[in-house]
Order: sequence, then structure tokens, then C-alpha cells
Amino acid sequence: MSSTCEIDSQLLEKIKKFRFAKYSSGNAAFVLQIDRKQLKIVEEEVYDAVSLEELIEELPENSPRFIILSYERKYSDGRVNYPLLFIYWSPSSAKAEINMLYASAKTFVQEKTDVTRGVDIRDPESFTDEYILKHLG
Repeated sequence: MSSTCEIDSQLLEKIKKFRFAKYSSGNAAFVLQIDRKQLKIVEEEVYDAVSLEELIEELPENSPRFIILSYERKYSDGRVNYPLLFIYWSPSSAKAEINMLYASAKTFVQEKTDVTRGVDIRDPESFTDEYILKHLG
């Protein structure tokens, strides 16, 4: 599959380790951005034990990002699991050309990172636990 951007094998290996890591508690997030000069997907930050509110505070207000979220899901019977969700963070205030670049790479990045469940989020108010749970099914 061709894409407007490339993603190197070392980064894919780091993402794979993130996907299979065992977290003791809380959400974890692997945030990716596009290096626009090289047209490469690069790691921006990895967060461990981060709330959605804390993650939102760290995300740029005017630029998209790709986020692989390991979401701590607690069940009423005491079980806990950590499903993965691919999030395309696309704030409505981002410039059109940057949004187009990220949008053109989204499917490629989601396939390369092997995270099947995906969701687009355009504003911080909709980035809530309820919204995430709704998309996790």
C-alpha cells in the first residue's frame, strides 16, 4: 500500500512493544506525528498511567496527531482489560493542508500499527470516557 508518508521499522517495533506491554493501571498512549519535511511518521511522546484529561492537555490545539490508546476498561465484576484504540486527533482549528496530510496517511498508519478499532476526534469535549467506551463496544 502506498502512502503520502513513510513509517520506519524501528518505530513499528516500538509500537509493537507498546501494544503488548502490560500496564499495572491507567491508560497509556503512544502519540505519533508527521515530520512534514521528511514526510515520515515519528514518535512524539509515550504516556503511561495518563487520564484522558491529562492526554487532552498534552495534545496540540491546532495540529492533528495519531494516538494509539491502551484504555483501562473496568468491568462491574472486577475484571480489567486494556483494549487498543487508534485515534485520529484532528482539531477543527488545524490548517486545512495539515489536516489533508494527516487524513491521507490515516488508513496507512492504522494498518501499519495493526490497531483495528479506530475513531476520529475533532474537539476535546468529545474525548471522554463515555465516548471511548461507546466505540469499544
